[in-house]
Amino acid sequence: MPGITTSAVEVTNISRYGFWVLLDEEELLLSFEQFPWFKQATVGQITHVERPAPDHLYWPSLDVDLSVASIRRPDDFPLVSRG
Repeated sequence: MPGITTSAVEVTNISRYGFWVLLDEEELLLSFEQFPWFKQATVGQITHVERPAPDHLYWPSLDVDLSVASIRRPDDFPLVSRG
């Protein structure tokens, strides 16, 4: 029996400041300042993102897991890597 289907995630833009992901009909910014794991990543690494659950994003080639809540409200999640 197949698993639960979740909505897709798409990277819609990458700039020198960060990148945007489209989740359902919501577009969210992941700034490199707040999410330094992605600052030195390649375009291929950033765009290879999975959504295993509605509130969970995973970048397998970077081994980065993020909750959607931490992207929406990064100030509520102060434990940020210093890259």
